[in-house]
Amino acid sequence: MARTALINVMVRAATKAGRVLARDFGEVEKLQVSRKGPADFVSAADRRAEEIIREELERARPGYSFLMEESGEAVGEDPQHRWIVDPLDGTTNFLHGIPLFAVSIALERQGKLTAGIIYNPITDELYSAERGGGAFFNDRRLRVAQRREFHETVIATGIPHFGRGDHGRALRQLAAVMGEAAGIRRCGAAALDLAFVASGRFDGFWEEALSPWDMAAGILLITEAGGFVTDTSGGEKMLANGTVLAGNEAVHRHLLELVRKASR
Repeated sequence: MARTALINVMVRAATKAGRVLARDFGEVEKLQVSRKGPADFVSAADRRAEEIIREELERARPGYSFLMEESGEAVGEDPQHRWIVDPLDGTTNFLHGIPLFAVSIALERQGKLTAGIIYNPITDELYSAERGGGAFFNDRRLRVAQRREFHETVIATGIPHFGRGDHGRALRQLAAVMGEAAGIRRCGAAALDLAFVASGRFDGFWEEALSPWDMAAGILLITEAGGFVTDTSGGEKMLANGTVLAGNEAVHRHLLELVRKASR
C-alpha cells in the first residue's frame, strides 16, 4: 500500500510517541513495588506522548485545531481541520503492565472524520484508514468479519468501574448480549476494540460513556472496512453522546436491538 502524505504524517507522530510509551512501559513493573506506585509515572508518560504527537502534527500541518485527552481543545487558525488525539488509550492496562494500549489519532475535516490511526507500540500493530481509501492493518487491507449468526460471534464491550458509568444499565446490556453471543471480551482499550472489529478479530463492539478521542479513529476504521457504526440509539452522534456500537450489517442490527431493549 502506498500511503498518502496525510497518513504518513499521522503514522510518524503515532510511532514516535509509541517508542516513548514502549520505553516507559518497561519501567512499570519496577514501579509496581515502589511505595509511591506508578500512577504519577504513567500520567507523566501520557503527557509526554501527547506533547510529541502535538509537536509532530503542528510541524506538518500548522494551524490545525486540536482536541486532546490531556490538554483539551485548542482552536487553531484553521478551525475546519481538527486533530482528535488520545496519546494513551488503555491507561489502566499500561498502569498494570498489561500490553493492551494504543495511540489513537484522527483528523476531522469540516466536522467529518477524514483519517485515523491506531497504533499498539508493544505489538507494533498499526491500523490506518482514510475516508474513501479503505482500512489497513500494517499495510494489509481490512474487512470486518462476515459472520451473520449472532450465536457464533465474539462481542467486545467496556464495563464501567468505580466512579464511572451506569452500572445497572451496563449489567442489563451485558446480560442481554451474553445470552446470545459465543463470547464476550473486555480488553480495556476502546480504540483497540474498535480496531479489532475493523480487522475481524471481534465481530462487534459497544460501549457507553466514552470520549471522542477514544473512538474517533476506530469509527473511521470500521466504516472503511465495510462495517456499520452508530451510537447505542441507532443514530450518528457517537462523538457527541459518547456511545458507540459496531459490527457488520447483520451483527450491528441484532446487537443494536439487544442493547436498546436492555437500556429501557
